[in-house]
Amino acid sequence: MTDTRRRVKVYTLNEDRQWDDRGTGHVSSGYVERLKGMSLLVRAESDGSLLLESKINPNTAYQKQQDTLIVWSEAENYDLALSFQEKAGCDEIWEKICQVQGKDPSVDITQDLVDESEEERFDDMSSPGLELPSCDLSRLEEIAELVASSLPSPLRREKLALALENEGYIKKLLEIFHVCEDLENIEGLHHLYEIIKGIFLLNRTALFEVMFSEECIMDVIGCLEYDPSLSQSRKHREFLTKTAKFKEVIPISDPELKQKIHQTYRVQYIQDMVLPTPSVFEENMLSTLHSFIFFNKVEIVGMLQEDEKFLTELFAQLTDEATDEEKRQELVNFLKEFCAFSQTLQPQNRDAFFKTLSNMGILPALEVILDILLINLIIEHMICDTDPELGGAVQLMGLLRTLVDPENMLATANKTEKTEFLGFFYKHCMHVLTAPLLANTTEDKPSKDDFQTAQLLALILELLTFCVEHHTYHIKNYIINKDILRRVLVLMASKHAFLALCALRFKRKIIGLKDEFYNRYIMKSFLFEPVVKAFLNNGSRYNLMNSAIIEMFEFIRVEDIKSLTAHVIENYWKALEDVDYVQTFKGLKLRFEQQRERQDNPKLDSMRSILRNHRYRRDARTLEDEEEMWFNTDEDDMEDGEAVVPPSDKTKNDDDIMDPISKFMERKKLKESEEKEVLLKTNLSGRQSPSFKLSFSGGTKTNLTSQSSASNLPGSPGSPGSPGSPGSPGSVSKSTSQMAAITTKGGLVGLVDYPDDDDEEDDEDEDKEETLPLSKKAKLESS
Repeated sequence: MTDTRRRVKVYTLNEDRQWDDRGTGHVSSGYVERLKGMSLLVRAESDGSLLLESKINPNTAYQKQQDTLIVWSEAENYDLALSFQEKAGCDEIWEKICQVQGKDPSVDITQDLVDESEEERFDDMSSPGLELPSCDLSRLEEIAELVASSLPSPLRREKLALALENEGYIKKLLEIFHVCEDLENIEGLHHLYEIIKGIFLLNRTALFEVMFSEECIMDVIGCLEYDPSLSQSRKHREFLTKTAKFKEVIPISDPELKQKIHQTYRVQYIQDMVLPTPSVFEENMLSTLHSFIFFNKVEIVGMLQEDEKFLTELFAQLTDEATDEEKRQELVNFLKEFCAFSQTLQPQNRDAFFKTLSNMGILPALEVILDILLINLIIEHMICDTDPELGGAVQLMGLLRTLVDPENMLATANKTEKTEFLGFFYKHCMHVLTAPLLANTTEDKPSKDDFQTAQLLALILELLTFCVEHHTYHIKNYIINKDILRRVLVLMASKHAFLALCALRFKRKIIGLKDEFYNRYIMKSFLFEPVVKAFLNNGSRYNLMNSAIIEMFEFIRVEDIKSLTAHVIENYWKALEDVDYVQTFKGLKLRFEQQRERQDNPKLDSMRSILRNHRYRRDARTLEDEEEMWFNTDEDDMEDGEAVVPPSDKTKNDDDIMDPISKFMERKKLKESEEKEVLLKTNLSGRQSPSFKLSFSGGTKTNLTSQSSASNLPGSPGSPGSPGSPGSPGSVSKSTSQMAAITTKGGLVGLVDYPDDDDEEDDEDEDKEETLPLSKKAKLESS
């Protein structure tokens, strides 16, 4: 037997009763030794790999559908289909299958679909073909009973289907339908409904092709309007002819394509709206109807995809500025429907489909549409979500966040595109996003404070907080110019704690940037007032609000944001000074006093800069190496009392340099008694009081050096009594006297630190002090 090769697509039916495309190739039939019989073989046209190898089983039921489809089942719940590009190829393979099974190629199905009992099979085989009653109005009830009694038996369904095909019975039934409607014969119309519904359940492609023809389909739909279980008939034909209008936004020149589109729409309508929901037992009886629609859609997409003239005209009109808005809307609706049809394609075919659209100019066309509609449409749908739990709004917010995330924007040669997009977003879309926030914060408290509104505002704040982190100056200009932060902080008066915390998180993100433009805006508008008010109203409750507010002030203290520190102490100290279960606010006060001290003594401040510059701010490894060399130097190599200084410092006048330091230390000794009350409230471990268990990431540093080892290097940030370590353990007189003694020697000690040295040096110096050899410490003390 000669192999015949034809181009086909291989499909399998998945668990959801949808056809999956397994690939395109060429089919042939031939003897396969391994399978011991004639088989169907499909090899991929791309690489020649074997897509299908299926033995033509003598007992397998093969069905021929729509002239270009062959469908069969190889096992339970495993259906296969070959979709041929040409009818001639389908006919040749069908003849091979029928030849193996000994069937006449004129049949559309080669076997019974379900085994029957021997007795039933014998009765049916011994009887001649099914004889239908004459198609008369008076015999409609008899015909309906015959159809209903044939459905349970596959063989009887087969005989009924053949009888209906051969006698042109469906068209005769539809003629009677017109008579019944004219006579308003409701009983007859009810019988016709049962007959036509039964014919659908015969699951025969040949019958569908008759019923779905242009001549018959509207009458078939008319028969299905008269459901006996309903008190009134449906108006399906009226909807399809008057309400649902077919519009050719771009003229379709191919009449076959146009007819296929009409047919598919109407058959889809029958499946979705006209036919009653099938029972569990009837669902499989409509599998051919599902396949009919599926392959129609695949064919439509293919025909449109190949019509370059049609697609070119479509995208040309979409991008043409002369196209009016009504026409553009129709073009977009068509494009949406076209893309929806493409969902029937498998992933690899969908990729090819969208590649074709891209080559034809879909992206420039969408650019026009997107700028006008999409982002604001997403925002409006999010704002107007009627779901009490805002399920849709949450999903849309995630989509918006993806759209405005700079990390998701493709890097291009023109690096200004990101800026241009964000500029567009803030100019045309941000006001839509913030509209609910601004509308609800016109007073000192939210005008609407129900749960759904609070949820929506929390979603908006989440996106705004994301923008603060990722959009830099775009969002900064918007917040400052529109006074957004003041409006957001109104929400701290909400009865919903989650919304108040969202507002606080928004401000915390702004402060975390340490941007002086933001800081000046906050100070000018006194925007700590709502936070302090919320803190005081919260009282002594140990909850998330309490912790979050304290963490914000602790961040300001640890990061030493001088402008905000001064603003908070100068304006809100009276309200916060009694808070003593944490040392945050008193630490802020101490920072503030140190700032004032430096402002009052500019010479001391310049002295601090000089000393900093001569401490050589190099990387930590270099400092460690040099200090190790110094500690390893033999004691005999140094004269008694000689101090270690950088070479450039030896030329300076030591008395001029040290004089303000000595005066500063004397003043600190006089103030020591005043500060002790604050500093002694922190225990020697540096931890917070156990009565309020709160921890911060930038908390107070600790000093764990035991008394048995010599005291820390004088003046280091972690030493007892150092004025530069807020919240450190209380100072002791011995360390103070040591500091005075060392700093007034003739040489300048290069390791002296000052109160405002950066925190990054503290850990470094503490490590050095804890490992200081006793011999070196003794030398320093003896000097």
